[in-house]
Amino acid sequence: MALPKISEARELSDEKLAQEIIATKKQLFQLRLQKATRQLDKPHQFRHARHRLAQLLTVEGERKRAATQPPQEEK
Repeated sequence: MALPKISEARELSDEKLAQEIIATKKQLFQLRLQKATRQLDKPHQFRHARHRLAQLLTVEGERKRAATQPPQEEK
């Protein structure tokens, strides 16, 4: 299974991006719970979920910085 692409995260709307961040955090919690109870079958899911969360948070940060910075003048 390939890691998710950041281009997919950049295509999301702001509301969908926030929902995906919450869903990914919940997924990580469930994976940690499964690991603690020794029910985790696919440990590679940790890497995929953490990678996806990092992508989503990066896109969210980019959008926040773009919204707060004044437009730069072209020379």
